[in-house]
Amino acid sequence: MIQKRSYLNSNNALVLTGGGARAAYQVGVLSAIAKLIPRNHGIPFPILSGTSAGAINTTALACHASCFNLGVKKLEWAWKNFNISSIYHSDPLHVFGHIGQGMLASFQADYANKKPRSILNNSPLRSLLNQILDFKRIDQNIARGYLSAVSITASSYSNGDSISFYQSNGIALPWTRAKRRGVLCQLNTEHLMASAAIPMVFPSVNIRNQHFGDGSVHQLSPLSPAIHLGAKKIFVIGVDQPKESLYPIENISHPPSSATVAGHLLDSIFADTMHSDLERLKRINQTLKLISAEDRKANAGLQHIDTFVINPSHDFNAIAAKYYYDLPITIRFLLRSAGIGNDSESSILSYLLFDKNFCSELIKLGFDDAMEKEQSIRYFLDL
Repeated sequence: MIQKRSYLNSNNALVLTGGGARAAYQVGVLSAIAKLIPRNHGIPFPILSGTSAGAINTTALACHASCFNLGVKKLEWAWKNFNISSIYHSDPLHVFGHIGQGMLASFQADYANKKPRSILNNSPLRSLLNQILDFKRIDQNIARGYLSAVSITASSYSNGDSISFYQSNGIALPWTRAKRRGVLCQLNTEHLMASAAIPMVFPSVNIRNQHFGDGSVHQLSPLSPAIHLGAKKIFVIGVDQPKESLYPIENISHPPSSATVAGHLLDSIFADTMHSDLERLKRINQTLKLISAEDRKANAGLQHIDTFVINPSHDFNAIAAKYYYDLPITIRFLLRSAGIGNDSESSILSYLLFDKNFCSELIKLGFDDAMEKEQSIRYFLDL
């Protein structure tokens, strides 16, 4: 049977934020949306924009844009069968060998060919991505009309700009704004590795003689790539969850540990800019209502953008604490040396816990959260 192209608005966009292992939640939401769409239809979001771990989910969807249900099923299977060693080395030899090499590199001369330094080595992720993703399918899906554009955002450590690497049908032109640019290219594994390189945790990636790291860093406007690629309606799956303390508030009298502070910094990188951008977009929409239709038509850059945002209903940190002992003992040792245990308030654990049990629970949470908003999702997507 010939699969049908998307029957939805060609200006619908999906934006997936970062968050390490937390991105499993996105798969649950996508699984719920897949239940609302006929099995043999194309993707309901012809425009895709992803950052960090969300970039990996985005690219997987782009590779299977011709059949949204199949793409989501494969994505869900992958996350439910993850183990930590398939994302980063977790055995003592590799972990401490990598850290030792990084320490020795600090004594190398400036002219030496140095490797990027980090706490963990995520080279297994590169092998996994090369194995499960067929990037040639992106061009095929664009040519067949299932996909308009897909964007992957990474942060340049060389100049501090937020760079959105994208493939498209040729309509969207490269853009340049303050501290952010859109660069037309052929996406590959290195773009994903760069976008998902959590600062200090995973090594930076060299692309065209620039060093790149996690796309959430320096990303002042997470919605910008989707809008530049032609989005009129944006569906956002975030990872900003309510705070559920492991202890009663009255029992917390000690100052935050360095690990807790580091977790807060990661949370701000992955969530706060999205809040600001959504608030900015809301104000722009309200301002546009005050402008006449003629003036809006005369200024093509001014347009109303509808958004739908879904965030988790439970705290990922509290869920991650239940699976602390699923971590390899070497990783637990590293976390414990940084003050992070199963009773820690730090959110770092939830970013690194690429374990099938933890990921499966986040997928279920995402599915349940989306199904609770089924009617709103149907309305927004015109289902």
